[in-house]
Amino acid sequence: MKKPLGKIYRTLLLAALFIAGIMVERIGLITYLTDPYEYPIILGLLLRHLYLVAVSISFATIIGLAAGIFFTRRRFHRYAGVCMYIIGLGQTIPSLAILALSMSFLGIGTKPAIFALTIYSILPIARNTLAGISAVPPSLLDAGKGMGMTPLRILLEIELPNSMQVILAGFRVALIVNIGTAALSYLIGAGGLGDLIFTGISLMQTEKLLAGAIPVTLMALLADLVCKLLELILISKGLRLTEQNKEAA
Repeated sequence: MKKPLGKIYRTLLLAALFIAGIMVERIGLITYLTDPYEYPIILGLLLRHLYLVAVSISFATIIGLAAGIFFTRRRFHRYAGVCMYIIGLGQTIPSLAILALSMSFLGIGTKPAIFALTIYSILPIARNTLAGISAVPPSLLDAGKGMGMTPLRILLEIELPNSMQVILAGFRVALIVNIGTAALSYLIGAGGLGDLIFTGISLMQTEKLLAGAIPVTLMALLADLVCKLLELILISKGLRLTEQNKEAA
């Protein structure tokens, strides 16, 4: 049963790609992308978009992990709810409003864009770090203490490895949201693929719109694949097998 369904799926996928290729050619996207005058501009905007995403998600990951770990410590755990609520305010405010607020005191350009994207990406990482570490079985922590492990070793060798799957789930959400939101950075002069998207909308040029929208979509899909690869690298095989057994049961 699976083999016929697999063949049908592959046939439909090839048909969809063929139709998409015809539509792209008729719209003029390929001609636009291969234009020797436009190609360097598109590449520059793509690199700018990648730069905004890479820098902001790096800051968000550092801050989110630090906040999640900090509020799992016993003496600070009581303040976790309030602090997560404060951190979560960044996602309750619309992304355009965050960009406007950051622009009001940082000016226009790269700095306010990175600041706004960082604020918008912290919550999923911080919340999942807190949830993942809090869910580590107390018996594992007691075993580590019984072996004479220091709090730092318990964190690095027990808590983080056992909560890594949950943390990576938050990182995946933050990264994909960051990639999409970075397109709005064009509105405050930071560049990126949003330049092509909004210019294409304003001028009603479909090829320019798609030249910005398609790479953003592909970047989000690639980010999801990278996160899956990170799971294979950062999560031990034993933990992955345990999760698979639980799902099978």
